[in-house]
Amino acid sequence: MARLRTSRATSAGGVVVSTEGDRPSLVVGMRRRGRDGMTWTLPKGTPSHGETTEETALREVGEETGLQVRIVAPLPSIEYTFIQDGTRIHKTVHYFLMEPTGGDLDRHDHEFESVRWISFDEAQHTLTFETERGLVARAAAAIAAGDPVGRVDPARSAPAGQGA
Repeated sequence: MARLRTSRATSAGGVVVSTEGDRPSLVVGMRRRGRDGMTWTLPKGTPSHGETTEETALREVGEETGLQVRIVAPLPSIEYTFIQDGTRIHKTVHYFLMEPTGGDLDRHDHEFESVRWISFDEAQHTLTFETERGLVARAAAAIAAGDPVGRVDPARSAPAGQGA
């Protein structure tokens, strides 16, 4: 049996939260996978050369959702492994709690076929991946407790004045 090559990958994204209305909501996007499949996920993407994690998260969330956003607080990272083209890839995705400052969901790029606001309760049966459902549940609990940072390491906080 041949051994798979291994590689590491990093992405950054956000849980974009709006508290307008009676309950907080967040943004999710839908991607088609193959002929019959689809996934509902949080916006995220790969860093461009020289970008910080925060810059990547702001750019990718903006591109994929059409929204202008600002970072409110760091959230825990998600790690997972997958196999692609004969390589086992260990991926770390750094997430940030974000709020919209402008923009329009209708201006999202081609990476998502559809982008929409959903309630935190709805996220638990809409998001495809358990790791993202767990992250959203943790963010919801922190927001409900009045702790948007979610008790994460303050050393990972976004720089002051970080914005869209």
